[in-house]
Amino acid sequence: MPAILSIGDAFPPFVLQQEEIMHFSKRLFSESFQDIERLLHVFPHGQVQKRYFVKDLDWYQQDHTFVEKNNAFIKSAIELGSEAITNCLHNDTFLKRQIACEEIDAIFLITSTGIATPSIEARIMNILPFSEKTKRIPLWGLGCAGGAAGLSRAFEYCKAYPEAKVLVLAIELCSLTFQRHDHSKSNLIGTSLFGDGVVCVLVAGDEVETETICSLASIPKILATQSTTMRNSLDVMGWEVKNDGLYVVFSKDIPAIVEKWLKPIVGQFLREHHLTIESMDHFIAHPGGKKVLDAYVKALQLEPSMVDSSFHVLKNYGNISSATVLLVLKAFLQKASANEWGLCTSLGPGFSSELLLIRWE
Repeated sequence: MPAILSIGDAFPPFVLQQEEIMHFSKRLFSESFQDIERLLHVFPHGQVQKRYFVKDLDWYQQDHTFVEKNNAFIKSAIELGSEAITNCLHNDTFLKRQIACEEIDAIFLITSTGIATPSIEARIMNILPFSEKTKRIPLWGLGCAGGAAGLSRAFEYCKAYPEAKVLVLAIELCSLTFQRHDHSKSNLIGTSLFGDGVVCVLVAGDEVETETICSLASIPKILATQSTTMRNSLDVMGWEVKNDGLYVVFSKDIPAIVEKWLKPIVGQFLREHHLTIESMDHFIAHPGGKKVLDAYVKALQLEPSMVDSSFHVLKNYGNISSATVLLVLKAFLQKASANEWGLCTSLGPGFSSELLLIRWE
């Protein structure tokens, strides 16, 4: 049962309140939508209060080429990625001692908001003192499901190599994909929701002496994972690639899909381990948006308080694509107790679901 030992994060310097972004969007979209006042209700109703961005608001009011936006992604991804790794490996809250970069056997790099070859983790390895033998596993295009998927792949790696310590590094700079000339409702909703940030998770295999490393009273262990992809659902979520960059695809049917499609998947996954949703002490849900979290509560018949941590992350950071569920997980590292169960879940392009069963020991 691979263990989650530490989580560190890093955020860009510009913090914008939701009201500022709403007024910006009103100016931008007012000519495109006759009912702009009604549509702007998504900003206060979404329960996002503030978000972090790599650029100030003036930057988004100007035209930028795909090259300019992607170069900005690479620069900020390297800086924030290095900071998040350091914050994870030198975390006094979760670790008894600092973990050296040379101790890391593999890095799983998760992103969907920028393109780089060599990939970002290779560039970071020229800044931080990782071993030249560190394995690199970049995963691109998983979107909001990427954080949970990265944990799942790290789990499998540590099952195969139980002496390993690995990092899951989720880097999402969603604001750099903003298209000021895309006057679609999907873009308006995305403008009300997405933010920037980086989260890094340290995962260790069974043969690592976790008690000598981790200072948590109860250490979360990953017991099982499941990936599920819905057939013929490519248009639910993702990017449309055009000459000037990435255009968001964001179906209004996502909450309905959560209600109808996810419940049997979750039920079957838990039954395979002789558990039920009522057995879960903690529900670690990616906050895709208020309607998505409400759909989780309705579909799985959860107590509303089960998604309080997800709502807290949504309120203070917005949706940071793959990184967001890892922020929610971070909130549970100290509050959970021994012998408690957790279910971690994210949804993303494909359309796909990622589930992880976690137990604190």
